[in-house]
Amino acid sequence: QVQLVEPGGGLVQAGGSLRLSCAASGRTFGSCAMGWFRQAPGKGREFVATISGSGSITNYAESVKGRLTISRDNAKNTMYLQINNLKPEDTAVYYCAASQPTYDSNFYYTEASEYEYWGQGTQVTVSS
Repeated sequence: QVQLVEPGGGLVQAGGSLRLSCAASGRTFGSCAMGWFRQAPGKGREFVATISGSGSITNYAESVKGRLTISRDNAKNTMYLQINNLKPEDTAVYYCAASQPTYDSNFYYTEASEYEYWGQGTQVTVSS
């Protein structure tokens, strides 16, 4: 049984910060690219950030660049998303995801279809 569990969401005031976590179990994800997506009310799921298996390569959506930091601790089989200067438009359900372990040179890992495993989602609500 492979699971990605996402504690860390909640209600946060605009301008504040929070850290989301994604704890994996059922297999080791150290060889897998991982990423964060979010889905705002009435909107589709959009790419937020991705990180390579080793953590050496990261990529961010232009809309969040400079405010968010993706990281991972493979010893703990856990990925994180640090969000600073939260804005009301950050309100969404945030989903973590993991790819298959084999690197695909055709993937940029910015599309939901490029991931195999998904967390249950965690609600982030930013109040003004």
